[in-house]
Amino acid sequence: MFRLSKLLPVAAAGLLALGLAAPAQAQEPAYAPTMLVLDGSGSMKQADPTSGTRMDAAKTAMRRFIGSAPAEAQVGLTVYGTRTGSADAEKPQGCQDVQVLSPPRTIDKPALTAAVDSIQPSGYTPIGTALRTAAAALPDTGPRAIVLVSDGEDTCAPPDPCEVARELTAHGATVVVHAVGFAVDARSRQQLTCIAQVTGGTYTDAPDGKTLERILPRVSATALRTYEPAGTPITGAATWDNAPVAAPGQHLDTIGQKETRYYAVDVPDGGTAHFSGTVSFPRADGVSRTEDFNTLQLRVYGAGGKDCHVFETEQATMSSDGVALTVARTLDGDDGSCAGGGRYYFALTWDRVSAGVPERLPVELLTVVEPPVTDGGTRAVLPKVAFTEPTTTRPATGGGSFNVAATLTGSGRYTDTLQRGEYVFYRVKLDWGQGLAYRVHFGQAGGTGVDNVSNIATTLYNPYRAEIDSDTTVFTGRPGVLPSNEEALATAPVRYYNRDADSSSVRTQAVAGWYYIAVKLGATFQDGDDVPVPVTLDLTVGGQPEDGPSYARTAATPVQKAPVLATAVEQPETWPIWLGGGAGAVVLAGVITLLVRNRA
Repeated sequence: MFRLSKLLPVAAAGLLALGLAAPAQAQEPAYAPTMLVLDGSGSMKQADPTSGTRMDAAKTAMRRFIGSAPAEAQVGLTVYGTRTGSADAEKPQGCQDVQVLSPPRTIDKPALTAAVDSIQPSGYTPIGTALRTAAAALPDTGPRAIVLVSDGEDTCAPPDPCEVARELTAHGATVVVHAVGFAVDARSRQQLTCIAQVTGGTYTDAPDGKTLERILPRVSATALRTYEPAGTPITGAATWDNAPVAAPGQHLDTIGQKETRYYAVDVPDGGTAHFSGTVSFPRADGVSRTEDFNTLQLRVYGAGGKDCHVFETEQATMSSDGVALTVARTLDGDDGSCAGGGRYYFALTWDRVSAGVPERLPVELLTVVEPPVTDGGTRAVLPKVAFTEPTTTRPATGGGSFNVAATLTGSGRYTDTLQRGEYVFYRVKLDWGQGLAYRVHFGQAGGTGVDNVSNIATTLYNPYRAEIDSDTTVFTGRPGVLPSNEEALATAPVRYYNRDADSSSVRTQAVAGWYYIAVKLGATFQDGDDVPVPVTLDLTVGGQPEDGPSYARTAATPVQKAPVLATAVEQPETWPIWLGGGAGAVVLAGVITLLVRNRA
């Protein structure tokens, strides 16, 4: 028997694989290879009101970032304007004066610091050529980022820096550029803003050295959070009868505006299939709030294209803040007009489209199918976990997507810093019988008043990226907390039969594994107030681990008892969710999660 009921997105952590007696190790956040590009032109010799010269302040800021960078980060350094003077006769040579002092490799902090210390400003400002040179030193594929620090506009164009930025995003080979304007005028700010916006990056003003020292490490940390969609290539069809079969695992496709893409999933008789879609929209400035909406729709069809009358739609407001949008259904037995095992077809439509988004975006697909259970365990639904104030504090760097969410290792207070416009993810492993409760605190930041009001939000997802709960409010630069009513967002302890609970929220807490916490800090509306915001996440993990369900044999799943489901991300091609810790294992096949990711 095969019932249809609502569940939501699937964690990009994976394909449900119940297998192996012990849970596999979870993948830690991946960092994008990042090239720091520093202005070494003659103007950097000018005095800074807070830090000696501008170059002195830039070096201090660079050292602070290098010292705080993760040991596994890949960071390089490019500099321009250091080998010639700024006389007219030296301009032809000065406009080619770009050096890669260190390629982007696993960070060697002493060597990179020495390279920074060696820089002596003297010449021209060939920003366009520097961007090309820095991009060429980065890997050809995968997530890549550039952090550009300049105290003025390009003095050597052509090439025009904004046109070079467009080159970096051509043919899907996106390199995100985060630009920092150091004591710049309006014209330079406009050029640097263009470079950032074209590539989906951020622009930040640093009017003086002390500000630069404070923000550069944070901007660089943002760059390291850049990521790229991953998965086995698949091409969705325009009609159900041509739909490709999405085998268990993570797949990668693209979707266009107003387009519908069909995918097929084979479901065993008596199994439970989870289908979800996640779209993350690029950050953009200047989008009217009345035009800032995107909608995803999901429909399900059975044998012969029969309409199962299963329809879900989800809408994201303020999409230009770089929000993630999810839509999903779970098929498990008495909803809709389709029943039984067989081949099902899932139609994902990008229906409502906001202004300023690309015509086509990447889509990640994740497929997971549960076999039938022989013993689901107790049917009792336990009360939600009670929040308790944390007694320990540790740092955490949120990831830029579900795929690279930062692992929170248990109860405690976690500290991070978000740039305006960032949307970051953390994950918490819950065994059967465990649940969580959390609150998010946003610290003091510059600026007050209605012109500065931006949106802050947090969303809690289950291992299939099903949305469990969320809260949102405005942020004026003064400290704030989510949920706004001061009560924590919380789950019930995870049990298999939670899926049959009276509460629709509790139904999403029926699978053990990685649960995801997303935190958003919207972009400011006030120029010059684009400063990072300290964030603390207070977490309680409660409940006692207990045995989970037993699953029946099917042709694809050779056994048995599976007490603890714990998500693991070992290989991007597989994205398994492991069920371990017990006397046997089973492999769960399938769900579709469609994750559109354009870098912010």
